[in-house]
Amino acid sequence: MPPRDSLLGTVLVTAVLCVVCSLAVSSAAVFLRPRQEANEILDQQINILDATGLAVGEYGLQAKQLAPEQVIELNKWISSKLVDLETGEYTDAMEIDQYNMLEVAGSSEYGVDIVDPEFDLGEQRRPTVMKVYLVTRPGSTEPQQVVLPVYGKGLWGSLYGYLAVKSDLKTVQGLTFYQHKETPGLGGEVDNPLWKSQWEGRKLFDDEGNPASEVYKGPAPSDNPYAVDGLSGATITSRGVTTLLRYWTSDDGYGKYLEKLGQSSGNASEG
Repeated sequence: MPPRDSLLGTVLVTAVLCVVCSLAVSSAAVFLRPRQEANEILDQQINILDATGLAVGEYGLQAKQLAPEQVIELNKWISSKLVDLETGEYTDAMEIDQYNMLEVAGSSEYGVDIVDPEFDLGEQRRPTVMKVYLVTRPGSTEPQQVVLPVYGKGLWGSLYGYLAVKSDLKTVQGLTFYQHKETPGLGGEVDNPLWKSQWEGRKLFDDEGNPASEVYKGPAPSDNPYAVDGLSGATITSRGVTTLLRYWTSDDGYGKYLEKLGQSSGNASEG
């Protein structure tokens, strides 16, 4: 054993400490991983519930104010399916529990380039298969809402969120973003409950069936059924939200799916 104050002794002690610390960190990561995964699932469930408004309707609380057991209880109303955006049909092309939107978008088999210059989503590719969420109240057989994952371009990065659509498949129930890099007080106002509340009841399509949702430049006119107020000082974020909503409700996004879902549920002609 070399003397502790020698160079060799110092190197040996440092090496032992590194090994011990590495083992401790690795063990902690393995031990905490199940809890981290459970928290990620819970956070996703909260954000989906935020878009649906179920927490307010059932408990009079915002989704983020719910206790974990309340989140789990409401999540029993929600089921998920995979949709082929090219056909609008449900698919079992992959394992739904292993689905990862960004990984699928980057794959050669299930990812495609976004080529329409009218739609700048920030991301260059999108999946051809998306995971959607159906809200069915206990005792009912028909979904009351469908929740659609959406993403698009913000000022400093991509906006990722959920669009909840009412049973007529033409009207917004809610819109929420769970990940973004927008400036607090400006584009970050996409998280403001007052701004988000404006989306309920907004129409997704005009009389010709074209996507028409928009974040207005300034206060939205009261007679405009498609628009909500613009985000002050956040023109790029406002434009990004408009673009992503119109893209994902077009035939390149969920348009074909919404049409077929309406036909199968008998809601195709409802307002």
